[in-house]
Amino acid sequence: MNEESIRRFIASEFAGVDADIGSKEAGSPEIAWRDTFFIYDPQRNLEGSRRFPFATIVTKDYGDFDDKSNLNRPEVFRLNIGVSKETYRSLFPDEAEHDFTALDVLLPHPVYGPNHWVCVLNPSETTFEKLKPLLTEAYRIAVRRFESRASSRE
Repeated sequence: MNEESIRRFIASEFAGVDADIGSKEAGSPEIAWRDTFFIYDPQRNLEGSRRFPFATIVTKDYGDFDDKSNLNRPEVFRLNIGVSKETYRSLFPDEAEHDFTALDVLLPHPVYGPNHWVCVLNPSETTFEKLKPLLTEAYRIAVRRFESRASSRE
């Protein structure tokens, strides 16, 4: 799998999703250029902190803040997915050590694992098939959050 095939899958599978690719033209911070943020925004009108992604594709290390995956290697990217606490705990029931540089292995996110984010560096097609239920769950969580916020504004 490559970044574009993952973007195409998410865009075709999940209605109401914006796939924002960070760029200078979009006003993104330079560190986010080329990274993709998948946001449930069916009316395309969310702003600021309301544009919270349920999945991302990151193409580089974020300085000392997020460098454990060593994403500055050629052709390496990381797919990140926000799942439920229950799913996260079922996948990672203990605080085991992980090699965050390993390719094609489901891992807790090196920074956002405590917030129930998982990741895979350069997922193969076989691994991506296993990630589809996690993407579906993350999407459904995003839809519920959106609907909850919308109903609280009414």
